[in-house]
Amino acid sequence: MRAALFDFGGVILTSPFEAFARYEAERGLPDGFLRRLNATNPDDNAWARLERGHVDLDGFCERYEAEALAAGHALRGAEVLELLHGDLRPEMVEAVRRCRERLSTALLTNNVTGFGAGAHPYADVLALFDVIVESSQVGVRKPDPRFYELACERLGVAPEHAVFLDDLGINLKPARAMGMITIKVTDPAQAIADLESVVGFPLS
Repeated sequence: MRAALFDFGGVILTSPFEAFARYEAERGLPDGFLRRLNATNPDDNAWARLERGHVDLDGFCERYEAEALAAGHALRGAEVLELLHGDLRPEMVEAVRRCRERLSTALLTNNVTGFGAGAHPYADVLALFDVIVESSQVGVRKPDPRFYELACERLGVAPEHAVFLDDLGINLKPARAMGMITIKVTDPAQAIADLESVVGFPLS
């Protein structure tokens, strides 16, 4: 292994899906409504367009709210975006720090606003990565294979020399097809243990 690649939300941060579920319960929406909405027409819906930087926030909200109404429920797009702010997982941050001592590190994230937009609350964590690939900045997003190719090109490593952690299987599949070792993060402690077995040194 020469490089360790990490997703942000759901790996370094707690999963936004937990916040989605709370929002749905509070607003009387069906369980899983937001995830289903985001997965409908996944290459061209409002969420995909925002993550690729193809619409601004106002354009997103207009499109997203229309898509929700077409799916049978009203919501506010701005409120849904607020749900993306998760909590840091200190044990995963420590794993990244230890990886960086011996490997190249990269952050691969589908996001809606670039990390460079003003002071970032997680600046110390972002500094642990040699390369950061953001969908909102590069115009492509996971699971597009080009996204992973960009990361490897910027790191200067071949995919077969990299390990990638993400909480979504759909995002791991193309990385695995390229030759990366992949780890699905459901339980952070188990994911770190799996990563230790891949890199061959302790991460806690």
